[in-house]
Amino acid sequence: MTGSWLETGGENARELLAVARCAVRAHGHAYDQRDGIATVSGWVMLVGLGAAAAVGLWVAGVARSLWTMVGAALMIGAAGYAAQEHAGLAGHPVQADRDAVAVFPDMTEMRDQMLGRFTGDGAYLIASDALMRSGSRESGARVVLMGANRYPRSLTLWTGLGTAISQHDGGAVSPAARLAFEQAMRLAPEHPAPPFFAGLAYVQSGDFRKGRAYWLRALALSPRGTPYREGIALRLAALDAMIAQMPPG
Repeated sequence: MTGSWLETGGENARELLAVARCAVRAHGHAYDQRDGIATVSGWVMLVGLGAAAAVGLWVAGVARSLWTMVGAALMIGAAGYAAQEHAGLAGHPVQADRDAVAVFPDMTEMRDQMLGRFTGDGAYLIASDALMRSGSRESGARVVLMGANRYPRSLTLWTGLGTAISQHDGGAVSPAARLAFEQAMRLAPEHPAPPFFAGLAYVQSGDFRKGRAYWLRALALSPRGTPYREGIALRLAALDAMIAQMPPG
């Protein structure tokens, strides 16, 4: 992907992000001046924490190669903070907007193998996973949406946004989720992650045959010897067995 994408595809990405925002805006949030002041103060504290962490790592002599992991952890906290949007509200138990989403460890491991984990954009997905597990589906989708705003050319975040919108919508592959997966495929047409996770979303929605088509493509794009290729092949075989038991049609 060349730098020209920003001229030719940037507007398209902005339009897709606008669609995604509408899809996850389940309800509005009250906002007043006190919220604004508290939010600014909260961000100042987060910036200060980041600066203090950098100084502490430098003083301790921690290798720079490990700084990315610490930065990713801070990003998770910042993303979750921003998604909640109300720094000034009094403390109260978190209320889930729906039932918790099952985030399976084997799927996060597959995602990490395909897309990486300790990266700036990957941190948004880790934060989203935590919010989804708690039942905060809207916040979980918002976190990934914020990441896609920050990294509009991120294969990781467009793939994750398709998954997050599907989770937000109760497992359905809505038009907004489909558009997010398609954008990920446009950004990296030879990468197996977008078709694999699009296929997973369709399988979880009950559309096994469409999911199978995406998984076949993901398998074809997976280099031999990669740790995730066997996982795709095993899931595809299990899916074929399920489809074989279904009535024709």
